[in-house]
Amino acid sequence: MSAIAGIRFGSREIKDLLIAWVALGVAFALFFAGGAAGVQRGGFLPLLLISMLTAGVGFLLHELAHKVVAVNFGQQAAFRADYGMLGLAVLSAMAGFIFAAPGAVYHRGRITKRENGLIAVAGPVTNLALAVLFAPLLLVPVEFVFRLGLYGVGINLLLAAFNMIPFGPLDGKTVLSWSLPAFLLAFGVSVGLAVGTAAFFFL
Repeated sequence: MSAIAGIRFGSREIKDLLIAWVALGVAFALFFAGGAAGVQRGGFLPLLLISMLTAGVGFLLHELAHKVVAVNFGQQAAFRADYGMLGLAVLSAMAGFIFAAPGAVYHRGRITKRENGLIAVAGPVTNLALAVLFAPLLLVPVEFVFRLGLYGVGINLLLAAFNMIPFGPLDGKTVLSWSLPAFLLAFGVSVGLAVGTAAFFFL
């Protein structure tokens, strides 16, 4: 058992987080390269580093945000990787598209609907904050740094918007069941920024 800033992590949890981080980094790097065929064209290592620092970190901190808030509410919480879905993410990326559902933070203990909603919204809010932190890199006239900023902003906004969809196990459904105003605010900001950024760079 290890502890970081007072938050405890079991050995299995640390292993799951690291494996999920690496698997997502590889999957997104393959996706950025255009699939397995694109790797043969070279330049894969810079893409791997970029994806580890953007998609990997975005996912990692999203899940850790859920855990931190849950623990602060007195919950027992731990991340568990879904190895089958991680494998699917890598395989789909090799084919040129990506489908990633790497796992989730599971928590238990007595909890109110409000606390559960705050635990859920913590992940997307963290991704929005990361997008803001990556944004200044877009002003740096160095290709690697600019691409780091571009992918960092884009992926984190996408993660925030996707997770706020009020469907199935996604965060948006939990937030909506707690508070309609909180859901509309988080959903509106996440989707609005994601769509606006995509339109600015690609239209």
